[in-house]
Order: sequence, then structure tokens, then C-alpha cells
Amino acid sequence: MIVERIWTGNSYRNFNYLIACPETGEALAIDPLDHEKCLSTAKARGWHITQLLNTHEHLDHTGGNAAVVAATGAKVIAHHNAAGRISGVDRGVKAGDLIKVGKTVELECLDTPGHTMCHICLLSRTDQPALFSGDTLFNGGAGNTHNGGDTGMLYATFADQLALLPDNTQIYPGHDYIETNLKFTLSREPANAAAQALLPTVAGHDPATSVVTTLKDEKQHNTFFRLTNAGVIAKLRESFPDLPEKPDAKTVFIKLRELRNTW
Repeated sequence: MIVERIWTGNSYRNFNYLIACPETGEALAIDPLDHEKCLSTAKARGWHITQLLNTHEHLDHTGGNAAVVAATGAKVIAHHNAAGRISGVDRGVKAGDLIKVGKTVELECLDTPGHTMCHICLLSRTDQPALFSGDTLFNGGAGNTHNGGDTGMLYATFADQLALLPDNTQIYPGHDYIETNLKFTLSREPANAAAQALLPTVAGHDPATSVVTTLKDEKQHNTFFRLTNAGVIAKLRESFPDLPEKPDAKTVFIKLRELRNTW
């Protein structure tokens, strides 16, 4: 499996992805908003985009669909309940469905509600797994739930699915927010050594060459995986004095997301 991460350079800080089979040159485009960069990259690599997957329905992820389909004839894949939200869906997928690319690539669909209720993440079936996480999990952070989402469901996705993936899973999100997210972590947990060490390496960085973190890394520097940490809870109580002494993890997640919304 070949992973090509494409930095759009737009104001939304989107990443697009091409996943290619090295044997056949067939490729899957994930959220190809910048269709020009996606198409030119595929052409330069000698790949043919045969499928296109939208992780969810927001326009900054679906806006390049029509141009990619027109240029390649790619089939559009999305959550099985997203057909009314995304035009031209050829295949609706559910949890556990496989997307095959060429002869060698298999990607498992995870149904990951929260950012929206029709959100798909893709998990590669490779020795070192890769998670294409859309707007669910970011490097150092978690997606918002402003536009058709639910924070409680996002917590469940983190706790019941993402946290259980292998620690060596590489994280490929839909946006570059790592610098801001690490600063948020340190605002919540100033003594977090992992965030302290990583932040200088991404401050003012070029997202095109940004670090690819693993789930193990995220558990060390991402506040949304550190819900039972005593320091995180103590700091949270400063903003929410009525918080129980030992709040449940879901409550901590929801309160952290509430703070991040206005941070």
C-alpha cells in the first residue's frame, strides 16, 4: 500500500489522500477537495483513480468529487446513510465492509459517528495499520460536533473503537491542526512531557512534511485520550467547579470538547 498525503494549503487546512496499489497503479482518493492536486499527483505517479471515498458529508471533503469523477470515472463511496447528503454515491458502506484497491490493498470501514452521524474512518489491513480518520480524530485533538454531530457519540467512538486499535496505528487526519491541538493539551495539562517535546517541532511547520503520529503517541499527548489523568481533571475543575471529584470519562471528554470549541 502506498499512501500519498496531499496538503491543500487552503484556509481550512485540509489533507487529501491517495491510496495506491503498487502492483496495478489503481488508487483510491479520500476526500479529494483539491481535485487539481489529487489528479496531477496521480498522473505524475502513473496511477489511475478508480474509487473515491468521502469520510463524511461536509463540503470541504466532498467539494472535489464532481471534478474527480468527471476526469476518472471513479466510483463514489460513502456512509450508507449519506446518500441524501452526498450526491452521486455509488456504494454505501457499513462497519466491517472492505474497500479493495487493486490487487494488494484492503481497507476496513469503521462507522465512527460524532463529528457527523454519517462518518466513516478507514483502517488499513497492513502490518502497520493506518487510520484515515477524517474529522473524527486529529493529531493531538478530536473533531468538533457543530454541524450535525453529537459529542456523546464522538466520545463513544473514541472509547469503544479508536482507543482499542493497535498502538502502532498511524493516524492520517482530514486537517492539519496539530500545533493548535498541542497548545490546547498544554493549556489543560501543562506538565505533559510528550506535548512539550513535540510542539517545537511543529510550530510554524510545513504541513506537507508534518509528522505522522501513531495511536501510542496520541495517548501520550492528546487530551481526549487522557480522560482519567488527575492533572487534566484538576485543571478542568477550575473551569467547571461543580465537576465531581471523580468524574466519569464521558463527562471529562464532553467538558474538554466544550472548552476546545471556544479556545
